[in-house]
Amino acid sequence: MNHHTLTIQANHRPETLERLLRITRHRGFKIESLNMEQDQQNGQLCIEVSVCSERPLKSLEGQIAKLWDVIRVEESNSPSIRQSAYA
Repeated sequence: MNHHTLTIQANHRPETLERLLRITRHRGFKIESLNMEQDQQNGQLCIEVSVCSERPLKSLEGQIAKLWDVIRVEESNSPSIRQSAYA
């Protein structure tokens, strides 16, 4: 099972999180953790989601990037980020 962490920047709309969760499930990924914060200055969401699956991450990453309200998607592979997520 492969573990990945994605950092997603998106517009703050009621349906944004629902769409993210639906795509994650449809692509065959299991969510291990989810953290969401709203930037008070620009109103955008910063979502960090840790997922696991046998499937390639690119299939999920590409679908999330296609969501209307998503501004940016990045995989967080830095050892310090992974370490803090499991500390």
